[in-house]
Amino acid sequence: MTVKNIFDVASSAMSAQMTRLNTISSNMANADAVSATRDGAFRPMRPVFETVYSDQMGRDGLSTARVRDVVSLDREPIKSFRPDHPLADEEGYVFESTVNSDEEMVEMLEASRQYQNILETVSTLRTLMARTVKMGQ
Repeated sequence: MTVKNIFDVASSAMSAQMTRLNTISSNMANADAVSATRDGAFRPMRPVFETVYSDQMGRDGLSTARVRDVVSLDREPIKSFRPDHPLADEEGYVFESTVNSDEEMVEMLEASRQYQNILETVSTLRTLMARTVKMGQ
């Protein structure tokens, strides 16, 4: 990925936030998931971001973020006694997801605000560029 201008910065940052929102959606969709095994239990996921600098970083100062990977959080599944559940093991236990809905909602609000801020920046930049062109006419 190359970073040549502010639109490249915004595009990459918006894409990163969209990945973050999609990950949160997946976590929320699996918040009540249960499994018969500890390894099969859903664990919340988070994107890992990395900074990408332009080739001319010293001159233009441009950098942005992109998603390097999406990783599962290292949380131990909750062992719950539910002998009536179809996935219960021979002792009557199931393993529940460790998704914290409150935490996910905070993440979602933060990601959507970041996305909106980037969009507002691009919109303002386009408006300023249009006004600059009109001044030259």
